[in-house]
Amino acid sequence: MQIIGGPASQMLAARVARELNTEPLLCDFHRFPDGELYTRILDEITEDVTIVQSTVTDSDLIALLQLIDACEGSPSINVVIPYMGYARQDRKFMEGEPVSARAIARTVSADRVYTVNIHEQNVLDYFRCDAFDIDASYLLGDYLASLGLQSPLIVAPDRGAVDIAKKASDSSGIDFDYLEKTRLSGERVSIKTKQMDVGGRDVVLIDDMIATGGTMAESIRILREQNAHDVYLICVHPVLARNAVLRLFNAGVSDLLATDTIERSQSCISVASLIASELEM
Repeated sequence: MQIIGGPASQMLAARVARELNTEPLLCDFHRFPDGELYTRILDEITEDVTIVQSTVTDSDLIALLQLIDACEGSPSINVVIPYMGYARQDRKFMEGEPVSARAIARTVSADRVYTVNIHEQNVLDYFRCDAFDIDASYLLGDYLASLGLQSPLIVAPDRGAVDIAKKASDSSGIDFDYLEKTRLSGERVSIKTKQMDVGGRDVVLIDDMIATGGTMAESIRILREQNAHDVYLICVHPVLARNAVLRLFNAGVSDLLATDTIERSQSCISVASLIASELEM
């Protein structure tokens, strides 16, 4: 199997190739003066190929489609989309809206597609080929267990993140809880952990992705007010749009940890081994 890395996932593709005891094919990416993207695979394609490319931006999607087209002579094409943009736009809310996740999925022509912790599982049904989601929750737990935190507690910022918190807890042996909002009166709301006291403990807020950081920043302040020792954030997808990093550190986060589904400076956990294992099946 030959591994091809798109412009958004060059390091991850190289790591996947290393896990499979091979080298990634050499590709070239640049823009024409009018802004159009130029993509070329410089090495010869002789085997089944796997393209690794997150679609964080619209341009990343174009690069993925170009790479798929360039591989049309390959016996089979796997596409790994570690982070799939538009996956949250999975349904219509108002008349005249597109189902953007469906529109994007239909453009991907491949034999198999793999995603990592896709935001909505039903999006997999929109692809016109077999599509599989890889769960990196346990990797987050394994990494947390290695940090030597002080009486750590994993906390989901809401009920929607309880599943990923539980899986990280199962692999790390660290307790988990979630934040619950309780209305005390018409104007007063209390937000605190459901079961456990965070006082004096290192707390790790966990979610599948951090986008603008607004919810997490509020959660950090709440945990600080409740005398948590240090507050960390960990996620699979570090989208970190606009001023999210500044917002989180302004709120008092101790550190921000993430995987390399989106390649950021915070990407200290690699999902390469999980992807390689799926490709070997």
